[in-house]
Amino acid sequence: MSPIKLFLNSLGTKLFLGIFLMIVPFVTVLIIINYYSVQVVRNQVADSNHNMLSMYMGEIDRRLSAVDHYLFHLVGQNLDLLDMELPKNMDMDRYMKAQLRLFNSMNQEIGYHESIDLLFIYSAVNQDLFMTQTFGRGYEERAEVRNQILKLVQGDTQPYNNNRWYIWKGDQGYYLFHLVKAGDVYVGAWVDADKIIFPLDRVDFGENGSALLATQDWVPMNHADLVGQYGISLQYEPSRYHLSGDKAQYLVMGQSSSKGHFHLIAFIPESKILEKLPYLQRISSILTIGAGIFLLLFIFFMRKVFLLPISRLIVSIRKLQSGNFSHAHIKEVPTSTEYRMLNEAFNQMVREIEKLKIDVYEEKLNHQKAELKHLQLQINPHFFLNSLNIIYNLATIKDFKLIQEMSMCLVTYFRFMFRSNSSFVTLQDELMHTENYLRIQQLRFPDRLTFHVTAPEQLMNCPIPPLVIQTIVENSVKHAVNMDDYTEITIRVGLEQEQESTYARIEIQDTGRGFPQSVLDQLQQDEEWESKEGEQIGIWNVKRRLRLLYHYQAVIEFSNTPGKGANVRFRLPIKIKKEQELSLFC
Repeated sequence: MSPIKLFLNSLGTKLFLGIFLMIVPFVTVLIIINYYSVQVVRNQVADSNHNMLSMYMGEIDRRLSAVDHYLFHLVGQNLDLLDMELPKNMDMDRYMKAQLRLFNSMNQEIGYHESIDLLFIYSAVNQDLFMTQTFGRGYEERAEVRNQILKLVQGDTQPYNNNRWYIWKGDQGYYLFHLVKAGDVYVGAWVDADKIIFPLDRVDFGENGSALLATQDWVPMNHADLVGQYGISLQYEPSRYHLSGDKAQYLVMGQSSSKGHFHLIAFIPESKILEKLPYLQRISSILTIGAGIFLLLFIFFMRKVFLLPISRLIVSIRKLQSGNFSHAHIKEVPTSTEYRMLNEAFNQMVREIEKLKIDVYEEKLNHQKAELKHLQLQINPHFFLNSLNIIYNLATIKDFKLIQEMSMCLVTYFRFMFRSNSSFVTLQDELMHTENYLRIQQLRFPDRLTFHVTAPEQLMNCPIPPLVIQTIVENSVKHAVNMDDYTEITIRVGLEQEQESTYARIEIQDTGRGFPQSVLDQLQQDEEWESKEGEQIGIWNVKRRLRLLYHYQAVIEFSNTPGKGANVRFRLPIKIKKEQELSLFC
């Protein structure tokens, strides 16, 4: 099973998905309710402010329209304007009287228009400007406005629509003006943009919220500092609102004027709007947050109470599967009663399995020792009789030196065979025993058998199982050596490194006919086989002992080398001690 399927099929994933699928619909409904509530409040606030802006803009347009009516009436019916077109030096007295009558008319009219700062008349022929003086906080302010109007009328290069109000950007801010031209005389009205918006400054639009006038290009005429500071876009769609702002969200809506190229716009912080949400929306938000916290707490609770004990049990089972009995026990930790009973039962099972495996292992050891003892006590009658016959023949020819050598070889051979049944001997002792055996066989087959043994000095004290080399060599002598052919047996011992492991490599090769193919196939496939005559029992004994002692870490391979006979290779694990000595790894 793939890791993804294992993860999806795990108990923790199923528990999480189950709770998740129960909570998500609930949270989704709460989020929808919350979103819907916000939209409803936004729409209500937008409608309310749209109505207010529409009403106030209508009032502004009505007042401006009243001023327009006066200006058109003045231009169309007041004959004193005709005197303003004549040079005043032609009839100074007439000019001054006409100017005084016009001035009195404007002063009387300005009292009816509180939203207008002043009315003015400019004679282009005489470059004379006179205007009402009932505005401003002093002479300096009135002088500044006068200068702005002179800049306006003296720099006039474009035709103005007599029915529209226009915007003038002065040195002190923005102004609205209406200019009607009659011949060389300009009649106009002038108002500060801040004065028009002043009543709306008293409306509570929230902290940093406000209302302002903007040009047709959406340039703010008031509160430009707030617009720039919070990155608010003033461009709105009629009868709709939009959210804008960099640092905070603002609800922006507006109303355009029918009398001029300007807009009345309000922007309200969303935090101010949400203050008017009903308690249900707040409760929905609290429930949504509570559901998320509950999900996290439930996952933490399930993990601590259910998943962690199961995880500890799974880890211990995996250790048990790998044979690591010493670390497979579950540690005693505070947990539920059912898990505590399960842990105790599991630990008891591990102890019983460990004891059973130890008993089986000891039984295998005893069986191996019995096999080894049997092998040590198993003296081939033919080998023994042939050895005595060789001594007899040597005595016949009175070759006492060879008799002594043969006798010493037999003594050494049988002493090794009858020694204590230890599980390991040094490589040096095993090679000496094998050489004694081969020397006896050389006396049996004179001039038909030679052998070569090579091994590094550093491996001589390395412990190996007894009789593993001699048994394979004895099998080679039995099946490869005869009186008709010359046979050579080679024993090579070396050191092999593989990743972080070190091995002793032992190779035994003869120049005989090699293994029969049927026997070689069974040896390579690790099939146990024994002929009716008991052949190959030594090889199977060696394989079983290596497997028992090294737990499958030792390797034995069988092959036939073309033109060289049978070939048997061992690879036994060893380790190098800190003192750079070699010892058995087991």
